[in-house]
Amino acid sequence: MATRFHIIAASAGALALVAGGAVLWMATPPALEDKAPGFTGQADIALIERGSYIARLGDCVACHTEEGGAEMAGGRALETPFGIMRATNITPDPKTGIGDWTYAEFDRAMRKGISREGRHLYPAMPYPSYAKMTDDDMSALWAYMNQGVEPVEKANMSNDIGFPFNQRWGIGLWNTVFLDDTQFTPDPEQSDEWNRGAYLVQGLGHCGACHTPRGVGFQEVTMDEKGSKGARFLAGSKVEEWNAINIRNLWTPDHMVQLLKTGQNNVSSAVGAMADVIQHSTQYFTDEDLHAMAVYMDGLPTDDVRPAMPPLVPSTEPAEVPEALFTTAGGLGYAQFCADCHRNDGQGVPGVFPPLSGNHVLSAQDPATLTHITLTGWQSVVTEARPRSFHMPSFAKLTDAELAEILTFMRESWGESAPAVTEKQVAQARRKLDPAIDSSTFETPRIATLLDEPNADQLVLGMRLNAQTRDLLPDHVGNDMNCASCHLNAGTVAEGSPYTGVISFFPSPQGRAGREVTMEDRINGCFRRSMNGAPLDDDSKEMAAMLAYFEWMRNEHESGDDVPGRGIGSVDTSLTPDPVRGKEIYAEQCAVCHGDDGQGIRDGAGQVIYPALWGDRSFNIGAGMARTYKAATFVKQNMPIALHSTFPLGQGGLTDQDAVDVAEYFTHMPRPDFPDKVNDWPNGNKPKDARY
Repeated sequence: MATRFHIIAASAGALALVAGGAVLWMATPPALEDKAPGFTGQADIALIERGSYIARLGDCVACHTEEGGAEMAGGRALETPFGIMRATNITPDPKTGIGDWTYAEFDRAMRKGISREGRHLYPAMPYPSYAKMTDDDMSALWAYMNQGVEPVEKANMSNDIGFPFNQRWGIGLWNTVFLDDTQFTPDPEQSDEWNRGAYLVQGLGHCGACHTPRGVGFQEVTMDEKGSKGARFLAGSKVEEWNAINIRNLWTPDHMVQLLKTGQNNVSSAVGAMADVIQHSTQYFTDEDLHAMAVYMDGLPTDDVRPAMPPLVPSTEPAEVPEALFTTAGGLGYAQFCADCHRNDGQGVPGVFPPLSGNHVLSAQDPATLTHITLTGWQSVVTEARPRSFHMPSFAKLTDAELAEILTFMRESWGESAPAVTEKQVAQARRKLDPAIDSSTFETPRIATLLDEPNADQLVLGMRLNAQTRDLLPDHVGNDMNCASCHLNAGTVAEGSPYTGVISFFPSPQGRAGREVTMEDRINGCFRRSMNGAPLDDDSKEMAAMLAYFEWMRNEHESGDDVPGRGIGSVDTSLTPDPVRGKEIYAEQCAVCHGDDGQGIRDGAGQVIYPALWGDRSFNIGAGMARTYKAATFVKQNMPIALHSTFPLGQGGLTDQDAVDVAEYFTHMPRPDFPDKVNDWPNGNKPKDARY
């Protein structure tokens, strides 16, 4: 039932056929006898449990449960191009559900799409696929629906579908022309595993409802791989501005099983309706059933060339970074808005953020899914294997031209020669999807415009020195930090310690130094403390580039101006920290990026993805981030990333108490000393949370 939206168009096809010839349809069915095989009266527990699993195989809960509502009690509003359809109550309540149905009436609805009252069901309920079920499976499902689901009295709501799509008699004709209600027949020339996979894919799983192209009557052009149209089964279609991809011989069985079980593999991540399918259905399949489905799909021939599949274990060889990353507007836009999650080399973060290299979303000839995700955002599937959900915000705040440049850079770099994305394509997708625009008034500097400046090379170097500090200045960085570890997206995120207007406030008195400090002093303070390293020479090329970048970030601000988004927000410093609770919060919210033991995380080649929060590879005790309330302020506003859908990183969201507790925990873990700490705050007024 994951095919919730587009199959309703079948009624339009039926009506069109009616116009071409006079066909009469008798809506009232003959009387039916209840003859459920497998049980009579009270079903045994084993049969009900088996029926519960079959309901998972059929993904019944996805459509028939509204958000926050009772399971199977209906009410979910399904938006279609023809109006709103509301899922029905299928609990065994006798007044509003199916509690007074007979097995035969249930079987007829499942196989022929005819309700107890004789009304035709819209084929958004995929009865053409369920018709392939065996009698034993249907009986077990009936036992579960009748005796294993909690009855809920909840009246069904009427659909809001206009003429002619509200004329259900047209569906009867559609059934006459297109419905094949014969049960699945195993292929004796194939293995038992292959046949099991075929049964699940063609029947209960109803994979073809999305992934098979539609014909003139909006029917699936084929329900299996046989016959003259068999090669089009699962060959891909377009659903609700998403590309339902060709899944014939798409991935190795192991890659397919991993995606269906967890929502991700190392080349892709589920999006759109497929995310619902995995969350409500396939993650609960047995490994044997998942592998059978994968074997079946893997064996279907296709003209599409399957890309070389990377191994499921991370590679020990570093991936290449595209040359255009720092030389094109699209590359710089990617570096600013995308690289923090998908990384400069496009490899993503295993188990967290999907890779771009080898990702079919990126390489598809039609960029519909790519533009859809970019404009509306993405959320990882919540599964038992991966219970933490991660968000990608909408980037609708960027212009059509900016998005086209970024997406084209991505496709040219990792999209296997996929065509460029045009500004027109983005504009068309924006009109159809009508995404909400982030309401923040902060004017995010666009790093891509550095290329328009006469000293572009110097400015780009300054930006890179902020984003790739440890790689470009190894003699000056003694740990795994970059400037961008604290100044997010190279200093362009509101309340993420942005650089906008900062240089206009220097020289400035600093209590910790007990004197007036210059911008150069401030930069070198970070090198010595936050990066536990050595200062730059004031007259070095690198210092000049960083100063030039800060000057570009001035944005015409003068000393004393109220600069929107400046700093890192605030936190209640009267709160008492609880490091025991902070440890729990760290494990729940922070460890996925910074490691169970604060060691940070690296890729298979040993390259740092996210830095250590304590230990020898982290900031020393002289850093501002080593202070509880200073760290808590940053954490509250900016960590963790991808927690929600706010532009640009989905960052922040912890309460003041959460932030103070977790900051107390990680700031007081072992870290390097700072020998010059004895010179700090020479005039007094040392903060109460200083580590020394």
